[in-house]
Amino acid sequence: MQSIKPGLLRQAFVIFLIILLGWLIFKEMATYLSGVLGAITLFVLMRKWQGHLVKKRKWNPGVAAGLLMTASFLVILLPIAGLVLMLSSKISKAVENSGKVIDILKTELSSLEASFGMDLASSIDTSSITEWVSNNLQGLVGSTFNIFIAIGIMYFMLYYMLTNRRTFRESLLEYIPLSDKNLKLIGKDSVDLVKSNAIGIPLVALLQGAVALIGFLILGVEDPFFWFAIVTVGSMIPFVGTALGVIPVCIILYAAGDVWQSIVLALYGIIVVGSTDNLFRLVIQKRLADVHPLVTIIGVIVGVPLFGFIGLIFGPIVVSIFLLIVKIYKHEYGKEISNKETEVL
Repeated sequence: MQSIKPGLLRQAFVIFLIILLGWLIFKEMATYLSGVLGAITLFVLMRKWQGHLVKKRKWNPGVAAGLLMTASFLVILLPIAGLVLMLSSKISKAVENSGKVIDILKTELSSLEASFGMDLASSIDTSSITEWVSNNLQGLVGSTFNIFIAIGIMYFMLYYMLTNRRTFRESLLEYIPLSDKNLKLIGKDSVDLVKSNAIGIPLVALLQGAVALIGFLILGVEDPFFWFAIVTVGSMIPFVGTALGVIPVCIILYAAGDVWQSIVLALYGIIVVGSTDNLFRLVIQKRLADVHPLVTIIGVIVGVPLFGFIGLIFGPIVVSIFLLIVKIYKHEYGKEISNKETEVL
C-alpha cells in the first residue's frame, strides 16, 4: 500500500485550515458583507480621481480620500438613504394600496364570472397577499442597525484602500494565486462589471423613474413620489420593470372613476416609459459593460435576502464576480486539464 507523502499531507492540512478559518470569518461577516462590497465598489469608481488629486494636484492622500468619501456620501449614500426611508415610511401605504388593487381585481373578476359562469375571485385571499407584500417590503428595507455598521465598515475600508492604493494592489497580487495575465484580465473585467452594475443599472432606473414621475404629476396621481420610488426599484428588476409601479396606479385610477387618466397613464407607461428603457440602456451601455438580464435577476434574488434594499445593486455584482471567477478558472486551468486529457487518450 502506497503511503501518503508528508508534503502532500501538510498541504492538505493547510488548505483545510484556510477553508475552516475563511468560513468562520465569512459566517460572522456575512451580515456586513454589503459594507465590504460597498468599499470595493466605491474604490473602483474613485481610484482614478484619487490618483488625479494625489499625483497631479499634489494633494495629501488622506485629504483627497476624505473629500471623495464626503462626495460619495452626499451624491450616492444620501439619495439611497432617502429612498429607503421613504419606502420604509410608506410600507403601510403600500400594503393598503396592494389591498385596494387586489379588491379592484376581485370586483372586475366577479363581473367576468357572471358572464362566463366561473368562480375565480373567491380563491384570492386579500389578507394573505397583503401580508406577503408587507413582509417582503420590510425585508427589502432591511435592518437600520446593520446598515449603520455596514456603512462604518465600508468607509473604514475605503479610506485604507484609497490612501494605500499601491499597498492594497501589491497585497492582492501577493495573495491571489493566479498568473499575471489572468490578474490583469480579472482586474479589467471586474472594473467593467462593477461600473456597469453600480452606475448603469441605477442610472437607467432613476431616469425611468423620472420619466414616470412626469406622467404621475401631469395626471394628478396621489403620492407621485412614492410611485416614482416603486417604478425606480421595479426598473432594476428584469421582466418586472416599470410595470411594478405603473399598473397598480392605472388600476387605482380606474377604480376611482378616473377612467381616461387610467387609459392615458397605461399608454404613457407602454409607449413613453417603456421606450425610454431601451433608449437609456443603449446610450449608457455604449460606455459601460453590458449585463445579461439573467445575471441581474439572479443577482436580485440572491442579493435582496442577503443585503436588503442595496442587494438590488450588490446582488448582480456578486453573481457577475462569480461568473468572472469561473472564467478565470477556465483560463488558468482549463488548457492544462484539456492537455492532460489529450495525453491520456
